[in-house]
Amino acid sequence: MALPDKNKLVRNFSRCPNWEEKYLYVIELGGQLAALPEEHRQDKNLIAGCQSQVWIVMRMDETGALTFEGDSDAAIVKGLVAIVFSLYQGLTPRDVVELDVRPFFSELELSQHLTPSRSQGLEAMIRSIRAKAAELA
Repeated sequence: MALPDKNKLVRNFSRCPNWEEKYLYVIELGGQLAALPEEHRQDKNLIAGCQSQVWIVMRMDETGALTFEGDSDAAIVKGLVAIVFSLYQGLTPRDVVELDVRPFFSELELSQHLTPSRSQGLEAMIRSIRAKAAELA
């Protein structure tokens, strides 16, 4: 998965002149996620608290870093999944537990443009990833 790192995300978002452009960029990011194999579309990988269906699979590689796979049935939400993965990709479980990504979403100026249900879904994704990371830490 070749998602941009945090700094590149911030740069790319800052280049978007308006919210519509940012929205399109979020959707484009979602399109960069590899297709999630059907066997991972199970209840255990489904994120509770999202209006859309969101599946997230998190594994630890041999170096102790986390890798992520995921998908959503909504394009904008899939883009949010990609952004969350960009923030957490390659971190250790302990790093994930300790990292508060909320300020980052404010920096991208995403928080104020998401509908309440999308904001709740984003929060549910972050909570779920942090909880699974805590189990692995």
